[in-house]
Amino acid sequence: MSNHYDIIIVGTGAGGGTLAYRLAQSGKKILILERGPFMPREKDNWNTKVVFGSDRYHNPEVWYDKDGKEIHPGMSYFVGGNTKVYGAALFRLREKDFEKFQHRDGVSPEWPLKYKDFEPYYVEAEKLYQVHGNSGEDPTEPFRSQEFPYPAVSHEPRIEEVSDSLKFQGLKPYHTPVGIRLNEAQAYLSQCIRCNTCDGYPCLVQAKSDAEISAVRPAMAQQNVTLLTEAHVLKLHTSPSGREISSVVVEMRDPQSGQTQVQQFSGDVVVLACGAINSSVVMLRSANEQHPTGLANSSDLVGRNFMKHVLGSIIGVSKKPNPTLFQKTLSVNDFYWGETGYEYPMGQIQTLGKVSKEALEGNAAAYAPLTPEEVASHSIDWWLTVEDLPDFNNRVRVESDKIILEYTENNSESYDRLEQRWIEILKSIECGQSIMPNCSYFAGSGKTFTGRLPIDGVGHQVGTCRFGEDPKTSVLDLNCRAHDIDNLYVVDGSFFCSSGAVNPTLTIIANALRVGDHLIERMK
Repeated sequence: MSNHYDIIIVGTGAGGGTLAYRLAQSGKKILILERGPFMPREKDNWNTKVVFGSDRYHNPEVWYDKDGKEIHPGMSYFVGGNTKVYGAALFRLREKDFEKFQHRDGVSPEWPLKYKDFEPYYVEAEKLYQVHGNSGEDPTEPFRSQEFPYPAVSHEPRIEEVSDSLKFQGLKPYHTPVGIRLNEAQAYLSQCIRCNTCDGYPCLVQAKSDAEISAVRPAMAQQNVTLLTEAHVLKLHTSPSGREISSVVVEMRDPQSGQTQVQQFSGDVVVLACGAINSSVVMLRSANEQHPTGLANSSDLVGRNFMKHVLGSIIGVSKKPNPTLFQKTLSVNDFYWGETGYEYPMGQIQTLGKVSKEALEGNAAAYAPLTPEEVASHSIDWWLTVEDLPDFNNRVRVESDKIILEYTENNSESYDRLEQRWIEILKSIECGQSIMPNCSYFAGSGKTFTGRLPIDGVGHQVGTCRFGEDPKTSVLDLNCRAHDIDNLYVVDGSFFCSSGAVNPTLTIIANALRVGDHLIERMK
């Protein structure tokens, strides 16, 4: 096997997988390194107790918080990265998300590029990941140069009733834009619409638009693309000048014997796309004489400004049964920018995949006196997202072999207000006879949650290597190349300047397509 490539991409998630897709037809020799294997397709993909009660599909590694307490992050190390278990809700950031905006706990900063710079790539991203949605419903919807490539997934009857009730209250619910590959799953159509396994589960029938199916596998069809799985990047070496990456140090695992060996590869361009946390970990662990505090860290910003959204999930139980099977079709943005009497942004609300009694049984005491079965059969399940503001002291740090997240939540008041406001609305439309936290996402952890996700929930991680024009206030330039290293790029959520209040995946995908165009020009 050759050890030198034109491009090395580390990671196969929304950023790395999409970038590989964009570059695959360039003719350049591309090496993709993925820490994990391919996710097995098996019946356990849809087994609630396996998915939420074990580490079968999540890495069992342990991180630590600022007080030294263990964190069990919900990270999926497979080809496709965390998109293998994401909910496939693919939103664009709002136009004002790219501007400076005052929040209750501080300022969301201005981005050096604007919505208009990303809009053409949002269009391409929605096509590539087959996003289904309806334009014109969402009152905060940004400008679109093209309609959604596919019509929205329709509400089932109970969710349609809820949508109508919300409209009667003066709200403007809209269809959640979701990435789902209906055309490729015709043989399983009745199953994949009714299996309700998009949120948090792998998709056995490959109908979810994850990075493996949408991007990595098409890229692998090109002879110039090599994918190595179970290849864990340990560190990067630089040239004596420190201005370029000279080699990538990889721990390779033989899937047959389980034995490992360390190997080095080199590339004209090296791209980190390991997720905002792990990309900064690689850079920090690669400290050397030229970069004593970590690669590309002359600004002291690598790992800093870590954001993960203020996230929570609540269950509204009503007297009316909810037989909905594919529930993740409805969103509400009426409080995204606040409301009368509260001029600060609050956030976004969307339905979750339908909880099952098996998912609730891990925390049955939280739902008493109702049984998990009673809750599951009568509930509508909601996900709340509030913007997490960048904070210099919220950071990823490495200490020997430990990964440490020093994080203090902000915008808590806005979250509390959004949650309370939504509870009032659920009660007003008779969907909140009982309101309780949804603990199913950490059913096997032994922890007790109030409905707000703890630091373990890092699925929306962004911001650890922000981009910008000034090397003193940013890690990456506008093309996501490190200011300090000429051939190092970071293409995941690390580049975000702020988090907005919608799922970040579509913006990561769009940016990877944008950076891909830059790299094609660079390699010419």
